[in-house]
Amino acid sequence: MRLTRQSSYALRTLMYCSINSPDLSRVSDVAKAYGISELFLFKLIKPLVENRLLETVRGRHGGIRLAKPASEITLLDVVKLTEENFALAECFEGGDTSCPLVAGCDLNSALHEALEAFFAVLRSYTIADLTDKRRAMRSRLGLEMLGAELN
Repeated sequence: MRLTRQSSYALRTLMYCSINSPDLSRVSDVAKAYGISELFLFKLIKPLVENRLLETVRGRHGGIRLAKPASEITLLDVVKLTEENFALAECFEGGDTSCPLVAGCDLNSALHEALEAFFAVLRSYTIADLTDKRRAMRSRLGLEMLGAELN
């Protein structure tokens, strides 16, 4: 299975906001960091806001931030919002009656089991799992820089 660009950039946007937390992240900065257009990013942000994974702050100093802790946002939450279809084979798609064995097909069962395993792995990781090391490094670097300024 291959995830779409929407899923990849939605996950990366949440990771960016997690690393930048508690500060607001500017959409232009996120777009620049990943080399994507702001328009594309705004399209990605909409379902994340509607499903309360991100929140927006309007105004001159506005931006985006996580709507809940990164430890509460699983990769599966994001992928299910951004992917349209999880059919691994044509027979997974609704209404396909071209194969007379679809109901008792061992291939269908094996692929369904594989998809459930994929979901289980995505469910087991959170945005925090992917960003905590970077946040800690950012904090240490910030403290070291502050210490250098004080000396």
